[in-house]
Amino acid sequence: MTAAPAPAAVPAAAPAAVSYTHLDVYKRQAQAAAPVKVAPAATPVAPAATGSGTQAATVRGWGAVVAGDEFSNTGAPDRTKWGVYNGTGHAGKGVRSPAAWAVANGVATVSGNSAGTTGGMSAKFAKQKYGKWETRMKTNARDPQYHPVLILWPDNSDSKCAEIDYAEGTSDTAQMKFFLHYACGGGNFQTTAAKAIDTTQWHNYAVEWTPAGITGYIDGVKTFTDTNPAHQPTGTMHQTLQLDWFPTGARTAPSQMQVDWVRVYK
Repeated sequence: MTAAPAPAAVPAAAPAAVSYTHLDVYKRQAQAAAPVKVAPAATPVAPAATGSGTQAATVRGWGAVVAGDEFSNTGAPDRTKWGVYNGTGHAGKGVRSPAAWAVANGVATVSGNSAGTTGGMSAKFAKQKYGKWETRMKTNARDPQYHPVLILWPDNSDSKCAEIDYAEGTSDTAQMKFFLHYACGGGNFQTTAAKAIDTTQWHNYAVEWTPAGITGYIDGVKTFTDTNPAHQPTGTMHQTLQLDWFPTGARTAPSQMQVDWVRVYK
C-alpha cells in the first residue's frame, strides 16, 4: 500500500526495490478533473469503545496538541480540516470516493467495497517541517488487497519523492510497516521496518521528525529510526489517511479502516 523511513539502527534488512509508491496519491486526487459519482460503500459504522492506549506523546513528553481531529462531528469528515479524495484510486485502479467515509461515535471509518471503491483524505492542518504526529487506528480482518496507510506527504510538489508512511498495512495482514521514501528513481531509495501486530485492535502509531532523524513508534515503543541526513525530507509535510486498493485479480472482500483521532505536536 504505501512506502516508508536508514538509521543508526535500521530494523531488519532493507527490502528489495519496491514496484509501487504513493507518489501519485495526493497529486492525483487534488487534480481530479471531475467528481466521480459512485454508490457509498455499504458497511455500517459500529460504535467502538476506543480507549486511549499507550501513546508516544505521553511516553516521550511531547506536550500539548497543536492540531488534529478528534472526529467529534457526525456524518462526513470535516471539510475545514480535510480534503477528501474524489477520483481514481492508487495507480489508477478503482475509485476514491467521498462516499466511502463516515464519521460517528467519535470514529472516522473509510470502507472499501468489492469493486475497489474506497477513500482517502489529506489534512489541511499542520503543514510543517519537523514535529510529531500520532494516530489511533484499527482495521477489520481486511482483505490483503486493501492496505491501510498513515502518510506524511510533502506540501511542495518539487519534494514529491519524500514520503513517510508511518503505518502501512500490506498484503501481510499480520504486521504493520514503517517506510521512509527519500528519493525518486528505480533504486531501493527507502528504509523500512516491520512489526508483527494484530491490526484489528486499536493501536497508536506515531512518527517523530527532527533535524536529527526520523523515528517511528507503536503504542509508545520505538519500532523504527533513520538518522541519515541524506534521507531527510527537505520541506514541510502534512498528514493523509488512506485505504488503498492493490488488486491482484482475486476476488476482493469489503474492508474497513477506522481512525479514532489524529494529533499533531510541535
